[in-house]
Amino acid sequence: MNSSFKNICVFCGSGNGNDNVIIEQANELGKILAQKNLTLVYGAAKIGIMGIVAQAALDNNGSVIGIIPEFLKTKEVVHTGLSQLITTKNMHDRKLKMQEVSDAFIALPGGIGTLEELFEIFTWLQLGLHQKPIALLNSNGFYDSLIAMLQTMVKKGFVAKETFNLLLIDDTIEGLLLKINEFVPPGIPKWLSVDET
Repeated sequence: MNSSFKNICVFCGSGNGNDNVIIEQANELGKILAQKNLTLVYGAAKIGIMGIVAQAALDNNGSVIGIIPEFLKTKEVVHTGLSQLITTKNMHDRKLKMQEVSDAFIALPGGIGTLEELFEIFTWLQLGLHQKPIALLNSNGFYDSLIAMLQTMVKKGFVAKETFNLLLIDDTIEGLLLKINEFVPPGIPKWLSVDET
């Protein structure tokens, strides 16, 4: 991996879902991040796909940073065995902190919250607010329909092809990490001045 990528933020579900391939890939991702000495940054939960990725990293002597808003911390979902736990005031501050401490982002399968995190960080890249790679792990075709929707947005003129191409997509972990490693930042959009970002 590129030495500039040390902290990898993973967005994923707080539920397990019902697809064993997704569960196995989540476990494998945590293991691979640990083996590559990459720190996992995630939402700090011990449940669902989130907990699976984190526990796999920890079980392989990996470093894991959890970031959780105060109101979720009280719901007994927080993982108590993390390398570092950061508590924020609210959900927005959580995402700001994730962006601040992470060098790249990977979205695994999840629900509405996962999509919200993915598209907010993707929008920030489009606007030039950061220059970090964003990747989608399309486990067992989970994101096929979402990818098709984005392609429709391109076709209908609502998303630039260059913007769509910024989203790194692969169905394998190693393939995705390779694309992250080779990512070339797009630069500040021409219609924004540096002062505006």
